[in-house]
Amino acid sequence: MKKKVSLKWKIGCYLTFFGICFLATLFLFQMILLQPMYEKYKIATVKHASDEIVTAINSKDIADVIYKVSAREDVCVRIISGRHDIVVGNYDSPLYRMNDQEVFQQIALANDNNGAYLAEKINDTIPTNGEGHYQDITYTRLVDSNRGEIVVMVYAGLSPVNATVKTLRLQLFYISLILVAFLILLTYLLNRNIAGPLLSINNEAKKLSCGEYEPQHSCKQYLEAEELNQTLEQASYDIQKADQAKRDLIANVSHDLRTPLTMIKGYGEMMLDFPNEQTEENIKVIIDESERLSYLVNDLLDLSKMGSGQVKLNLRVFNLSEVVENQALKYKMIEKKDGFIITTSIEKDLYVEADQARIEQVINNFIINAISYSKDDKRINIRLYRKDSNISFEVEDHGEGIPEDKLKDIWDRYYKVDQQHFRAKNSSGIGLSIAKEILDLHHAKYGVVSKVDQGSKFYFQITYKILDLK
Repeated sequence: MKKKVSLKWKIGCYLTFFGICFLATLFLFQMILLQPMYEKYKIATVKHASDEIVTAINSKDIADVIYKVSAREDVCVRIISGRHDIVVGNYDSPLYRMNDQEVFQQIALANDNNGAYLAEKINDTIPTNGEGHYQDITYTRLVDSNRGEIVVMVYAGLSPVNATVKTLRLQLFYISLILVAFLILLTYLLNRNIAGPLLSINNEAKKLSCGEYEPQHSCKQYLEAEELNQTLEQASYDIQKADQAKRDLIANVSHDLRTPLTMIKGYGEMMLDFPNEQTEENIKVIIDESERLSYLVNDLLDLSKMGSGQVKLNLRVFNLSEVVENQALKYKMIEKKDGFIITTSIEKDLYVEADQARIEQVINNFIINAISYSKDDKRINIRLYRKDSNISFEVEDHGEGIPEDKLKDIWDRYYKVDQQHFRAKNSSGIGLSIAKEILDLHHAKYGVVSKVDQGSKFYFQITYKILDLK
């Protein structure tokens, strides 16, 4: 497995690599490529000067052109027509110190090379004190003009660069020292201002695994670190809230398990000790409490499966209107026993394509939730109707309602608005979490509208299925 490298070391390595590449580039251009680039530049200068002069060869201002080009490009120009110079130039230039044989040789070479020839020759006549050699560059062209064939010669001297290289080498040494110092300083600043905040945030994040959920220290060195710090603070808050909610869930489930177990044990012991107490009513209590335990265990198993993505939907087309009617009838016993008033408004023959058992589970959980939080006002309204291409199911109670700041939390699997509520039959306290998971699997829209002390309305919308009657 490849060993991980810390951010501080990576910053140092990257900056060191940058410094080495920078110095290598300077060495390449100043030490190795200086001479060939200098020669290439001078050759291009000579050719460019020759082109300007050839362009103005038939002009009356040819002398002015030669003067300007010579001064600007630091070259010497000689123009020969026949055996005579058209323009008098600098007699100290190597061009005017050529003898006739050398001139004729240049003309012959130009004639053999399509009218242009570039000659490069080391000049040993100028002393350099061991600093290299001077070099002569002569560009000869044969040009047709209104005076006949004219020879245009342009000369430039190439100075030795050894002394320049020594100067550049010394400069490179000092540049290297300055660059090393700069890279050390830059590495320190980057580690302190970039890596430092990240390491601090990482150390704070490690505390989460130890159960320390205190707010993280503010980090405002740069935007990304600040955003990461804010994300960690939010994660810390969410983990703390989830951890507390888990504790509450365990307490609630333990209470919900203990109550029916206590009743089953109590009634069982009573019937064992007093045979005349083996009545139908007592046996019915034991059966009801056993069913309550079964529902609680099934809800916990469903929640676990949905959280791990193990639930598969069994989709088929069915009449949702009939399902809602049948589920509402089950609560008539509560309506009579506990004084609830359950009204229904169900539009007929509304078909959907969904998992019928899971949708029934959602409907039951919505109704049980309404019963659980109705308090004194025990009116519950159940509605099912079609709106455009969707079918809407609603359960409305007139109980305590939900504070606005709690609405976003009620679907959490470990959340409960409060601990004091009516204990409806088959209620596990995690019904809304299960309903949310089922509706998400069906890609259905759902939500809640609630006001404190006025009640809540839970709803979901699912696509209406048009039956093919053919």
